[in-house]
Amino acid sequence: MSAGAAPTDFTNQFLIAMPGMADDQFAGTVVYVCEHTPQGALGLVVNKPIDINLANLFEKVDLPLDEPALAAQPVYFGGPVQTERGFVLHEPRDDTFMSTLNVPGGLAMTTSKDVLEAMAAGQGPRRVLVTLGYCGWSAGQLEREIGHNGWLTVTAEPAVIFDLPPEARYQGALNLLGVDARMLSKDAGHA
Repeated sequence: MSAGAAPTDFTNQFLIAMPGMADDQFAGTVVYVCEHTPQGALGLVVNKPIDINLANLFEKVDLPLDEPALAAQPVYFGGPVQTERGFVLHEPRDDTFMSTLNVPGGLAMTTSKDVLEAMAAGQGPRRVLVTLGYCGWSAGQLEREIGHNGWLTVTAEPAVIFDLPPEARYQGALNLLGVDARMLSKDAGHA
């Protein structure tokens, strides 16, 4: 970055892991960036379901979930930070929950239990992705990882998250760039 250049903001972007990703936790992942500031970044992996579904999760927090399609949805590995904590990624709404981050130009992320209560009552967000854990980067860390060819970035498209099955989201995000995963190399080049 040249002197005086504005920092790049990756909020409402997909981070698409490059094939040479050194950290196995992130190999093949697509991360939705919920917040990116000079202090760091926060995102959620959107394509790695874990072995529990929403019915199991709601049971653990003592909430009934009687909607079969919603109950069958998987819970996702959102990242390695606070893996015992739930994060609900959803379309923005006019009403708000106690702890919601509205991503500028994008989705909303809620961490308070009231979103689960609304979902249990059939009044929650229509399209959701629930994760346990999140991805966090300290100041400048995400920029360094992108600079070292760890991630491709593209403006996020909710359809990739909500309309594609988890196994198709990696290629779906790459399609936004016009890239086929088979064309990616784990070896980075520098001109």
